[in-house]
Amino acid sequence: MQQFSITDFRQQFPILQSLVNGKPLIYFDNAATTQKPMCVIENQSDYYQHSNANVHRASHALSAKATVAYEDARQRVKKFINANTEQEIIWTKGSTESINLVAQSWGRSTLRPNDEIVLSHSEHHANIVPWQIVAEQTGAKIKVLPLSETGIIDIEQLEDVIGERTRIVCFGHISNVIGRINPTAEIIRVAKKYQALTLIDGAQAIAHIDVDVMALDCDFYVFSAHKMYGPTGVGVLYGKKAILEQMPPYQAGGEMIKTVSFEQTSFNELPHKFEAGTPNVAGVIALGASIRFLEQQGHAALFAYEEQLRAYCFAQLSSVKDLVFIVAGEPDIPVFSFSLKGQHNHDVAAALDSVGIAVRSGHHCAMPLMQYLQVTGCVRLSLSAYNNFQEVDFAVQQLKILTQSVLETCDETSSNTSHLRLSASNNHNPIVSNDLTVDDVLAMFAKAKGWDSKHREIMLLGKKHVRLSVQDKTEQSIISGCESHAWLVCYQETSGKFRFKGDSDAKVIRGLLAIILAAVNNKTAAELNAFDLDDYFSTLGLLQHLSPSRGNGLRAIVKKIEQLIAHSNC
Repeated sequence: MQQFSITDFRQQFPILQSLVNGKPLIYFDNAATTQKPMCVIENQSDYYQHSNANVHRASHALSAKATVAYEDARQRVKKFINANTEQEIIWTKGSTESINLVAQSWGRSTLRPNDEIVLSHSEHHANIVPWQIVAEQTGAKIKVLPLSETGIIDIEQLEDVIGERTRIVCFGHISNVIGRINPTAEIIRVAKKYQALTLIDGAQAIAHIDVDVMALDCDFYVFSAHKMYGPTGVGVLYGKKAILEQMPPYQAGGEMIKTVSFEQTSFNELPHKFEAGTPNVAGVIALGASIRFLEQQGHAALFAYEEQLRAYCFAQLSSVKDLVFIVAGEPDIPVFSFSLKGQHNHDVAAALDSVGIAVRSGHHCAMPLMQYLQVTGCVRLSLSAYNNFQEVDFAVQQLKILTQSVLETCDETSSNTSHLRLSASNNHNPIVSNDLTVDDVLAMFAKAKGWDSKHREIMLLGKKHVRLSVQDKTEQSIISGCESHAWLVCYQETSGKFRFKGDSDAKVIRGLLAIILAAVNNKTAAELNAFDLDDYFSTLGLLQHLSPSRGNGLRAIVKKIEQLIAHSNC
C-alpha cells in the first residue's frame, strides 16, 4: 500500500496556513465543503489563462484544447466511480441540481397519482424538497424509511415502507449528520424486488470511501466536486444509460440540441442532452485535477489514515464530560455530531471559532432528522485527511474548557459589565432594561485584545442578560432570520423614547442583543434613525469577525427593531 504522509498532504493546501482570529486555522467543517489543494487551484486558473474557450462548438485550437480537457474529466469520473460508459456521466452544478434533474425529468414524466416516492428520515433537504415538489406536481406520495438506534436506515422495516406502489427509493449513502454508511445492498435489493428505481446521494461518501456504481447496481448516483477537494459549482449525476435515454431533457438551450426549427427540435445524444448552455468548463477541468490528486495520494493509504483519525477523534470526544453524541456509537467516517449539556450548540461553535476552530452548528439542512431524533440542533465536527491528531487534541481541550464553565471566572475581571435593572412603564407594560451604554461597550471592547477576548465579553454579556418571561416569547416578538430562537419586545414611553428587551436560547445572541440594546434603548425615533449602527458594529469589529450566520442574526435583530419603530405601537 502506498505510504500516506500527513505532512506532505497538508502542505498542498495553502489555506491551512491561515490565521483565524489570530489563531492557526483548524478546519473541521469538511462535511460542508473541503479545502482545495494548490494543483486544483492552479488547474482552474490555467484554463482561464491558456485555454479559455467554449467546448464542443468552435473549430479553433483553443476550443479543441478546452474540449479535450473537459471530456478527459468526464472519462476520469467514469473511471473513478466505475460507470459503464462516459455517456452515463452528466455534469451539473452539484448534488442538489443532480437530484432536481432526476426529480423533474424522470419524476415529472413518469410518476402518476398515488405512486410512491420513498425517502429516509436522515436525508439532506436537497433529497427531500425536490421530491416534495414533484409529488405535488404529479399526485405522487412520499413515504419515509425509519432509522435504527445507530442512525442507519432500518433494514428490518424496509418492506413496511417499500412496496408495490413504490416507483423510486432515494437515500443518502452516508448521512451528513450521522456519518454512518447506510445498508445500500439491502435497500437496492428490496427496491428491485418491487421494480422501483434507486437514487443514492453520495455527497458525503465520495471523499471517504470507494464508490463503485456497477457493484452497487443503483440507477442514479449523485455527488459534488467541492466535497472531494474540487471546485464549487460542479456536480455529477450518474444514471444508467437505458434510463437516461428515456428521460426528457431537464433544461433547453444550446448544446442539448441536434437540430432546431420552429416546427420541431431534435435532442442531442447522451450526455449532452442534459447539459444545456455554456457549462462550468473551468470547474469541470478542475474536478478532473482533484481526481488526479486523489489518485496520486493513493486511495487505500488516504482512507487508512482517515480511519485512524476517526477512531482517535471519537475516543477523545468520548472523554469530554457532558458531551452527548446525537446517536450512540462510532461513525463510519470522521463526522461527529453532538451537544454539550446545558450549552446551546451555536454558543459552542462560536466559542470554538474564537480560537480558530471551524465547526458547524444548527440543523445541518436536516430538519426532519432533528425532529426524528427530538433535538433542535447539534454541533458537527467533520474531519478530512489533511486534519491531524494535534488539531483534535486542541479542539477537545477547548470543549473541556467549555464544560468546566470557565466563563464563570470572567466575573472577577470584567469590571466594565454593568448591572441590570427592572423598570416599569406608567401603563403597566414592564420592560426589563439594561443600564449598559454605548460607551461601556466601546470601553469593554477596547480593552479586549483579540477576537477570543471580545468573544468572551459577548458571552459574559449573554450570561448576565435578563431573560424574557415565557409570556413575552410570542409569534409577534420572534426575530426572523436568527438560526437560534430569539425574541424582541419594546415599549414606547410617553416621552417618545423606546425601551427594548430581547432574549435568545443562545448566549452569543443574548450577548449581541445586549450590545445592540445599549445603542438603541432610551432613544426617540429621530435619535434612533440618526444613530449609525453599522459604524458602531464596525468600531467593535463585529461584522469582521462574526460568522455569516451570527452576522445574519445581528442584521435580523436590527431589522426587527426597525419594524417595531416603524409601527410605533410596540
